[in-house]
Amino acid sequence: MKKLILMGRSMAGKTTLTQALRGEEIRYYKTQDVKHYESVIDTPGEYAQSHRLAKALALYTYEADVVGILCSATEPYSIFSPNCTSQANRECIGIVTKIDLPNANVPLADRWLRNAGCRTIFHVDSKHGVGIQEILDYLQSQ
Repeated sequence: MKKLILMGRSMAGKTTLTQALRGEEIRYYKTQDVKHYESVIDTPGEYAQSHRLAKALALYTYEADVVGILCSATEPYSIFSPNCTSQANRECIGIVTKIDLPNANVPLADRWLRNAGCRTIFHVDSKHGVGIQEILDYLQSQ
């Protein structure tokens, strides 16, 4: 299985998705540092939100096979600039989280991820397991 690194703003659902991908019980905790697991690297949202810390994300991508860019379907704006995936030397996939919430705007999140350069996009509801198997299958097939 390919190793996936997850990037996105705070509260985008990276840790919850990590727990779902690993088959763990979903429980909230604030990720304070980069967490390495067998098939997933979970990063703090502050790394993606801070110009100063964002450079560290580039270094951590070297430890993964696939870069997962997360965008919550409830976000008011995207933190990812157009074509930012062109800077990665790894495949980048988009992951829209929180698709089950009443205020979710999945088409808008899709547009932001496509604008960032993601060609493959997954829709997930980590708490209920929606879309999790599709990501696992994708990581197995690559």
